[in-house]
Amino acid sequence: MTLASATVQSGRHGPPPGEPPGKRAVRTGRNAGTWFLVLPALIPILVLSVGPLLYGIALAFTDSQSGRTRSTQWVGSLNFQDLLHDGLFWESFRIGLVWAVGVTVPQFVLALGLALLLNENLRMRWLARALAIIPWAMPEVVVGIMWRLVYNPDAGILNETIRDLGLGDGRDWLTGLATALPAVILVGVWAGMPQTTVALLAGLQNTPHELHEAAALDGAGAWRRFRTVTWPALKPVALSITALNFIWNFNSFALVYVLTNGGPGGRTRLPMLFAYEEAFRYGQFGYAAAMGCVMVAVISVILAVYLAGRLRGGEDR
Repeated sequence: MTLASATVQSGRHGPPPGEPPGKRAVRTGRNAGTWFLVLPALIPILVLSVGPLLYGIALAFTDSQSGRTRSTQWVGSLNFQDLLHDGLFWESFRIGLVWAVGVTVPQFVLALGLALLLNENLRMRWLARALAIIPWAMPEVVVGIMWRLVYNPDAGILNETIRDLGLGDGRDWLTGLATALPAVILVGVWAGMPQTTVALLAGLQNTPHELHEAAALDGAGAWRRFRTVTWPALKPVALSITALNFIWNFNSFALVYVLTNGGPGGRTRLPMLFAYEEAFRYGQFGYAAAMGCVMVAVISVILAVYLAGRLRGGEDR
């Protein structure tokens, strides 16, 4: 074997040109160390999130029910076919969309105004910021119980205020067919506004103050400064928190469950409540799992649209 052929063969089977064997070993060890550090956080995600998700998807293709003695049978897409003709589910889906939009939009508008206010150099600003996040720190069950007391038809503070102002005798807000959904939407806005405020306030504080000063020197008013300086810097944060809020609100369960339990007459029955009733009240686990798959698909489409918009916006920049 000549020296040239030996050199070629060693280059073919050895390390890439310009990379010593020791450097490749260090890189391999570094990758293994990275996976070792990530593994403690990855295992709970796989066990508590990915595993149940895959099990739920598989369950959607079965006739699994509670209290049955025979084994679960594979039924294919039968649950999804029944779901297509289930008017009650699609009505709950419509209510869920109305709820998610009705909470997310006012939540963002009010949070933006509050964030702009808290970003100003006000006296006792630290106290105002602390008070603004109190609803965020309260569990949803506690928020629901508290607002049930507020909406109480006999001794609630809302009806008492209406009576004191001479505006009438009040009404039962959570059991009225016309008022139940607006009443729970109001609670949803109040409970979720702090987290949106905190996110937007963080975005405002990352906006360079010099840009506002330069715009003011150029004669730009408050609205023009907001439109040309504040909003472009705040837009990525606003899009992110709005997408997350919509997903969280669409998947809401505890708050509406405590307030109305889906009533009256299903006027506040969100998709999660409908799936919960099918699974744990009527024992239709396979059918409820199919509903969960549909909701996961909807959320995935929303995320795909959001990520595509973010990527397109990054390419435009």
